[in-house]
Amino acid sequence: MLDIKNNQFLNKDEIRTRANSIFTTKGAPETSEKYSHIPTEKIIDDMAALGWGVVDAKQVKARKNEGFQKHLIVFRNNDIQITAEDGDNVFPQILLTNSHDGKNAFTFTAGLFRMVCENGLVISTTEFGKMKIRHMGYDFNELQNTIKSMVEKLPLTVESLNKFREVELNQEQALKFAEDALKCRFNEDEVERIEVDLNDLLTAKRKEDQGSDLWSIYNVIQEKLIHGEFSYKYGTKTRKARKIKNFNKDLELNEKLYDLALEFVS
Repeated sequence: MLDIKNNQFLNKDEIRTRANSIFTTKGAPETSEKYSHIPTEKIIDDMAALGWGVVDAKQVKARKNEGFQKHLIVFRNNDIQITAEDGDNVFPQILLTNSHDGKNAFTFTAGLFRMVCENGLVISTTEFGKMKIRHMGYDFNELQNTIKSMVEKLPLTVESLNKFREVELNQEQALKFAEDALKCRFNEDEVERIEVDLNDLLTAKRKEDQGSDLWSIYNVIQEKLIHGEFSYKYGTKTRKARKIKNFNKDLELNEKLYDLALEFVS
């Protein structure tokens, strides 16, 4: 879901084709009297004023409340990037989730876009923290302060990434990381029923990801788990894992993997 390959900002027509619920002009019929509708489109305009453009947008499939469902917008400021000595540059991103059914506040989460594999990572909320703006009393100054606070925390992100690069894992540790990472995608019952070749899960697809450092291993496994680029045995049958398409599950898995990587730093 977060494999964002373009660095050009989407215009509103392009955003609408991906998630039309973003442009809903009123709340769902069942919202309470206290609910104050703030169009996500306004956030897009306000973020643009702060230098952040939209590079991706998604919405969940809705069984009911079509047009009011939860949606995701990914913002990037091309003037802000984390430059690594090895050329593995990363663009910080801000992920906004919202809905117009009264069930969700504006939630901002920090993300990263890795240029080497054109893949998206989501920073753990434990490390970075989510920030929310309620659908009541919203103003531009509050948004500006929220984004400023997130940008000010970017040095923490740089520090974490540097630690990931500095940590070398031996074979036993790498296998343990792969085993624990599977538990981030599958529940306990599923993990007990399936068999996965951990060495295959640890095998890098590209030269840039080859290495025994935590950063390389983390990226290899994250990409494979998200995109379903591994197989598993279930009884006597071998099945190919499915790509995760639901952005809620994508975000959840990303955050769990980031937390797991932090455990191997200490």
